[in-house]
Amino acid sequence: MQTDPIADLLTCVRNALRARKEYVSIPRSRVKEAVVRILVAEGFIQDYRVVEKEGFPHLKIILKYDAAGQPALRGLKRVSKPSLRTYVKADAIPTVRNRLGVNILSTSRGVLADREARSLHVGGEVLCSVW
Repeated sequence: MQTDPIADLLTCVRNALRARKEYVSIPRSRVKEAVVRILVAEGFIQDYRVVEKEGFPHLKIILKYDAAGQPALRGLKRVSKPSLRTYVKADAIPTVRNRLGVNILSTSRGVLADREARSLHVGGEVLCSVW
């Protein structure tokens, strides 16, 4: 059985937001950290830190809520799965919620947000959509 670390990351964040948690801690990997870095840059989560937990590095993701207590992150969707990979060319990168959301892509230049991938004119694997 194959595990999907990106889907696990998205599920942990989604569950923590529904439970109104202040933060969530997940095991660290370079790809997960790159995805979280994009979420911080796009304003969907407040911040993150790399902390040691039981001798292993973990990402402590500090979640973001508005003044009414609603999460800043409304939805997460895993697009490319281990069973069905989704690749796009630079000129065919889809938009999310009329450009209110962001697609996160794994490209030859690293993990990028869709806007940055379009400006660099690179395509790649669509990891997830966030709005």
